[in-house]
Amino acid sequence: MTTSVAVLRASRPNFLLLAPLCAGLGLALVWRQGVVPSLLDTLLVFAGALLAHAAVNLLNEYEDFASGLDLITRRTPFSGGSGSLPQQPEAAPPVLMATAVTLTLVGLIGLWFLWQRGWPMLVLGGAGVVLVVTYTRWITRSPLLCLLAPGIGFGPVMVLGSVIALGGRLDSTALVTALVALLLVSELLLLNQLPDTEADRQIGRRHLPITLGRRRAAGLVSLLLMAAFMVIALGVGAAVLPALCLVALIPAPVALWRIIARLPAATIDDQRLMPVLAANVAVILTCLALLLVALLLATPAG
Repeated sequence: MTTSVAVLRASRPNFLLLAPLCAGLGLALVWRQGVVPSLLDTLLVFAGALLAHAAVNLLNEYEDFASGLDLITRRTPFSGGSGSLPQQPEAAPPVLMATAVTLTLVGLIGLWFLWQRGWPMLVLGGAGVVLVVTYTRWITRSPLLCLLAPGIGFGPVMVLGSVIALGGRLDSTALVTALVALLLVSELLLLNQLPDTEADRQIGRRHLPITLGRRRAAGLVSLLLMAAFMVIALGVGAAVLPALCLVALIPAPVALWRIIARLPAATIDDQRLMPVLAANVAVILTCLALLLVALLLATPAG
């Protein structure tokens, strides 16, 4: 494995679909408001989202390797990192350099939109950079922050940041959409922490599966997942979201059957946990994609 391949693997490209989905929600929201952003701004928003997501993955890989966590964790397709640095330790400095490069590019894109849109971009963009830089080393030491930070990064920061960057406004539809993304992404990261509980405990992390225990943390996973579906239903009922957004509830039966019903047994048997993790990723990505498509199709003509 070459160094460039190790750096690419450390960015976890298989998980980067979440960023364009959240940026796409921002684009759909501004189209719904009658705003047609320029092609340049649209490309920069998607590039910034992907680079920010890659940056937090790269920094997480580097710091998990430097702390020794990579040497004691049991990797799964959904947790434990890519394993690229334990296999090729000499790639650690290039991974750190790639982190700096991606963050610099994110900062330059942010400065472009700060010049165009003013201080709201400074608030949201600055919050995003802080989350990227502090997540692995500091935020994972605080159970509540560790729960909320991923959802805030992809919901309020990425979805609402995309809306502002593309010239839109923060209306009730945008706020509800960002809340759905917040709940789903925080649920995703919380569930993916379950297999890493013991290894994370050994290096001083304090996320909820450590402080609450795996079973109670799994109960919170179920609450967050159902809360996201409930927000969509209530948003449609209150006419904040278009009625077509009900299609985003299509994955709900799968969530009940393949995730919520199986989680109690899966918390004590990691072999049962793997199919639950896979189903969870599929449910979350499908829900966000359907919400994106619904917002696009329900955009008023003209």
